[in-house]
Amino acid sequence: MSVGGSLDLVNDELNVSSQPQDSTPQPSDEQKRRAAALEELVDAWVSIPELAEMQGLRLNDVRRQLKDGDLVGIRRTESNAVYVPARFLVDNAPAPRLKGTVTVLRDGGMSDEELLEWLFTPDATLPGGGSAMDAFDAGFVTEVRRRAMESAL
Repeated sequence: MSVGGSLDLVNDELNVSSQPQDSTPQPSDEQKRRAAALEELVDAWVSIPELAEMQGLRLNDVRRQLKDGDLVGIRRTESNAVYVPARFLVDNAPAPRLKGTVTVLRDGGMSDEELLEWLFTPDATLPGGGSAMDAFDAGFVTEVRRRAMESAL
């Protein structure tokens, strides 16, 4: 057996690949289920590079907006890239009304997928009978935040 053959055998036994490993986190089954549900609820999405271009920011600045709760996004599509619902933007910038509600829901233990589902799922008990996002758009920010606090408990 040649030296090359021995190395191949070692690589096979150790499952070592000469290909670089993908370090992108893969979504769990629950995240995939929630993402599929969100596809039905959210009608338009914006990618991180699109957000950066729209706002005249660097990609790292948009990632900071996501981390700080100015925006919320999830991994979607086969590329597993992060997208943000387009309704979170006002004049190409994060909607100011969003951050406080995101903070309350995250502090209550909601994942970003759960948070988006909560914001976009229709609720007949909200003013206007639509989703929390519809109530936001209609000016019922205080009511949405009150409900967020109740949900977070």
